Amino acid sequence: MRLYLAAAVLLLAFVAYTEAQDDSIQDRLSTFRDQVTEFGKTVAEKAKTHFDTMRTSEFAESTKNWFTERFQQIKQKIDEISQ
Repeated sequence: MRLYLAAAVLLLAFVAYTEAQDDSIQDRLSTFRDQVTEFGKTVAEKAKTHFDTMRTSEFAESTKNWFTERFQQIKQKIDEISQ
């Protein structure tokens, strides 16, 4: 009889322990979700900042101007040839 009582007490203790563990797993998953969300926001902000910096950089502006000038030169030559 004492063995059955001890087994029942151990079983109840095990169930209580596993339920306590389930709460911590849910908390861990919630924390992980929050961390992933924050990481995604941080990466998006850094990427946006980086692309804005690239778009407004001196190199990007000079390259854009160079291509615009070359395109205008080609367009003028085509207009001269077609006339």
